[in-house]
Amino acid sequence: MVNIHEAKTHFSKLVARAAAGEEIIITKAGEPMCKLAPLSKQIQPANPA
Repeated sequence: MVNIHEAKTHFSKLVARAAAGEEIIITKAGEPMCKLAPLSKQIQPANPA
């Protein structure tokens, strides 16, 4: 679990950790707000219109 301020400060490192397979919960005032998690290799990027 990482607070939102730390997540903003270390976003690139957290993305690298998630890409390596870790799930990271981002909290605000101690309450879980969202999860940063790795994507499946099967997901394709959206094509811009």
